[in-house]
This record gives sequence, structure tokens and C-alpha cells, in this order.
Amino acid sequence: MNFTRWSARLPGTQRRAAARTDRGSVPAARVEYGRQSEHGPDAPDAQGAPGDDPLHPRHPLTDLSVREILGRLPALVALVYGPEHRVAYVNDAYAAAFGPRETGAPAAVALPELDELGLLPLLDQVLRSGTPRTVKSRKVPKGGSYTITCTPIEPATGTDGDGGVLIFAADVTDHAEAAERLRASERRLRETAVTLQRSLLPQELEQPDDLRIAATYQPGGTDAAVGGDWYDVITLGAGRTALVIGDVMGRGVRAAAVMGQLRTAVRAYARLDLPPHEVLQLLDGLAAEIDASQIATCAYAVHDPNEGRLVYASAGHLPILVRDEDGTVRRAEDHTGPPLGTGGWMHTSGTIALPPGSTAVLYTDGLVERRREDIDEGVAALERALSGATGTPQVVCDRLIRALGVTADHDDDVAVLVLQHPTRTGPDAELFHNAALDLLGGIEAAPRARAFATGVLASWRFPVELCDLGVLAASELVANSLQHGTPPMRLRLRRTDRRLIIEVTDGDDHLPRRRRAEPADEAGRGISIVATIASSWGSRRTPGGGKAVWCEFALPTV
Repeated sequence: MNFTRWSARLPGTQRRAAARTDRGSVPAARVEYGRQSEHGPDAPDAQGAPGDDPLHPRHPLTDLSVREILGRLPALVALVYGPEHRVAYVNDAYAAAFGPRETGAPAAVALPELDELGLLPLLDQVLRSGTPRTVKSRKVPKGGSYTITCTPIEPATGTDGDGGVLIFAADVTDHAEAAERLRASERRLRETAVTLQRSLLPQELEQPDDLRIAATYQPGGTDAAVGGDWYDVITLGAGRTALVIGDVMGRGVRAAAVMGQLRTAVRAYARLDLPPHEVLQLLDGLAAEIDASQIATCAYAVHDPNEGRLVYASAGHLPILVRDEDGTVRRAEDHTGPPLGTGGWMHTSGTIALPPGSTAVLYTDGLVERRREDIDEGVAALERALSGATGTPQVVCDRLIRALGVTADHDDDVAVLVLQHPTRTGPDAELFHNAALDLLGGIEAAPRARAFATGVLASWRFPVELCDLGVLAASELVANSLQHGTPPMRLRLRRTDRRLIIEVTDGDDHLPRRRRAEPADEAGRGISIVATIASSWGSRRTPGGGKAVWCEFALPTV
């Protein structure tokens, strides 16, 4: 087979590649480089026989045959022909890598490594289409990685032979191994970043008595940068729960650091049991001190089981969505102020009903924001998905993530917090009770409160010891309100499956504090008594200028 003719059919790039030789393989020679004939390296010079022109001496390399050139290449070269891709030639590098090959045998038999790499169909395609094809960094079974180019070769003009394919395999093992090490390093960095991000989020969500809650966090992108999305659930006492979702714009350690500081601050401010808008007001000032150039949004909501609603405030965050039991979805989009850190804005609180059977969703913009799409369209898509999303909170989380097309290669972080106010029926409903007594003050208020508490706690079939402690706590809280508060007053007793809650409200906004009473003092011991006998206690201001003082008793486990 005439390799000079076959090489002449190569496209220019492959022909030039085949002409390159390894410097170490060609003996050095001192020659004058003359002008190459435009008729090709093996054709006679236009002025006469090769080398006849003393002004343009022929270089010794031009006398090398194509077989010699291909044989000296460090790359693996094989030439096959015909529909069965019979072996016409393999160079020394190919034979050294895979062993000698029988000339004339079909590639399926003589070149099993190509079959194992799945390249035989590619040879068919190249031979049929006449178009070169390249596969990058294929790992061969015996070790090593190669980038393989298959180039169609047409038979010489005027002949009836079959076409063939030139297989050119460059060893890229070092490059492939370096790339794999880089990918492994990037995976480790990303795993570290995601671990850092998740460590800044709640390791375990608090589960209030009256709500079922689940959350999910999906890191965005494939790089090692962490994001600034966060969520939190904070138990406030007396059955009330704070729910938080926030987003620090940007990615990287700085965004994560700001997020961690804001989340810690929210938990501290929540312990003050302030209204949502006051919590955001404090957070706004802190955000400006941390980094005024870092944009952050936050939504803060409080659920009170006695009122069956969410009281919320938002600093530039997307609206909370509430799905009613019948599938209707409502937006809590009022009372939204600018992002945190802007300063000078008076945040306000709004309310949205959360009746039994309803589901609320708090989320970050990564769930609904898409390139070349208005974010309102994303929120509308989330509403449609939520309308049909039923099941447990975790199931709802997963369904929303799938419905909005969030995948592992999503380019933005996603945080979703789902809470449900379950409808309680059957035996479960027997564990939740609520009773209240309005008091107008006067000397009869204290005995009325004791009698009311005694009757209610007995009807709830509490142990005698717990009934006695509950009556004592109710009596002390009412006495404190009678002495330091103003009418109207209300005593509320509430039981859940895990605790007994006693709460007294009145019209005075001065919060009580625990103090040490002197032996001669006739008053000042009520709050200390409550703090001693109860599992926990606290107080907060209520809308309209009043206050609420409460205590809890953990129910004995069965």
C-alpha cells in the first residue's frame, strides 16, 4: 500500500501533524534549509530532479517515507480500511502500547482495545460521513488515557480501493491524571464549603407542639464558594414560635460570615420576644455595622397558637405563601420594607391567617429566580406548585424543589422552610385543650382564678402534684397582675401533648422581673415562686400597650 498517496489524502492539519518528528528520534544534521517545492515533498522540483538546483539543495528529511515518519511519532497511529476496518498499518508506538497487530485482520479482532473503548461505531461513522471525529481523554483498559482522532482517507484518484480511517491517539495520561486530581481537589473544597454552610444552619429544627416543620437547603453552583442563605426556627415560649428566612447576596466566605452573624443576632433578638418589625429594626442597624455594602434580606414571622395566625415583617424578602386546606394560596406581601442595612426605614408588622390544615412556605430567591425571566413569574409558578403540594412538610419541600426545577447544578443557593398547622382529630385532639377566664380585678379575682384552674386541670386528668403546682402558679401570676397590672385581665390555661402553659395578660406594659425578696418583705416573691416550680417562664409586651406573663410545665412522659 502506497503510504505517500494515502498521506496526500489527509486534511492539512493531520498531514502537518504527521510530518512532525520527535527531535530525539531524528539524527541532528547541519544542512542548509532550501525552499520546498510547491509540488510536495516527494514530487520533483519544478526546475529539475530533486537536489539538482545548487541554490536550493534538498533537505534529507524530504527523503523520509510516510511509514518512517509515522513510525517515529510518539503518538499511537493505526490505519484501517474497508467496511470491516481491516488493519493496514500500526506504528511502533502503537505496537509498544498494545502489542503487534496482524495486517489485514478486521479491527474487531486485531484491535480489541478500540472495541473496548466503543470506537468501532465511530469508525463506521467517519468512513460513512467522510468527516473527522475526535474523542477526548478516553481511558484504555490497560492503563493510560488518550485523545483519539479518526480521519477519513480516500483511495488515490483513479483507483478502485476501499476508503480507510487513520487513527491518531495522543497520550494525555498526565493531563488526565492532573485533571482528575484537580476535580478531586475541587470536590473536597466544595464539600468543605458546603459543610461550613450547613454548620451555620440549624443542625436540628425545633419542633413546636402546634406546628410541623421541615426545611431544605440546596447549595448552588459547582464551585467551592459558599452562599448566604439561611433559615431558623426559634421557640419563644408559651407555645409561640419564630420562623426566619434570610439571604445575604453574593457568594464566598464573606457572605457566609455575614449570614452567620445575622443568624446569631436574630436568635438573640428573638429571645427578647419583640414584635417582628422591632426585631428587623434591630437587625437593620446591626447589618449596617457589619458591612453596609453587603445586601441582605430577611423575613421574620411569629406563630401564636392562641390566635391562629402569623405576625410577620419583611426586609426586602420575597412574600410568605400560605396554602389553605382547600388548595387556595395566599401571599403575605404587605408590610415589606427595604433590605437590611439601608437604615432610616421604620418597619411594620402584618398578619396572615394560618388556620388548621394550612401550610406556609418561606423561601429564598434561588427557588423562584431564573435568568431572562421576571421573578414574579417564578413566584407565580411556586404558587401553582404549592396549590397541589400535599403531604408532610418534608414531602412538600421536596415537591416544591422538583416542581421549580432545582437540580444539583443549580446556579444559586436555595433555602425552603415549610410549616403546617395540622388539623387534629381523634385521640390526638384529646391532647390539646384551651381554656380562658376573663377577670376584671377586685378581691374576688384571685379565688375565682384558683377555682377555675383547679376545675380545668382536674378535668384534663393531670396528676395531683401537677394540678397543685399549676394552681399555685396560676394564683401567683394572677396576684402579680392584680398588684402591678391594670384590668382587663385574662387567665389562659393551655395543654399540648408535651406541656401545660399558664398565661396571664393585663393592660399594663411594665414587664415583671425576678428579684430577691428580703426576709421582712411581704411581697416580691410571686415571680420567684413561679420560676422555681415551673420548667420555664417569661413575659412580653402585647399589642395595644399590655403585657403577658407565662410559665410552662413539662408533662411527664409515659
